[in-house]
Amino acid sequence: MMFAVMAALLVTMLLALVRAFVGPGRYNRILAINTFGTKTVLFVAVAGFLFGRPEFLDIGILYALVNFVAVVAVLRLTHDDPVSSQNGEDGT
Repeated sequence: MMFAVMAALLVTMLLALVRAFVGPGRYNRILAINTFGTKTVLFVAVAGFLFGRPEFLDIGILYALVNFVAVVAVLRLTHDDPVSSQNGEDGT
């Protein structure tokens, strides 16, 4: 049963990667990468439970933290400032 869960997680991770490469827009691709990171944390947690290695949960929590910080950083870097674009300023 747990191997079926791991296989299903791998399929959803593959679909998230496909969306990240084919996605229609920048934010859809960022969301797909975030989804891939979340599925990776779930996969590590299930693998830790299946193989009797509870320390995998620590690795999963660390990966979730890194994933969150990375997604926030990428979103801040790609953020378009609506105030400056409404005022006609070009940022110089």
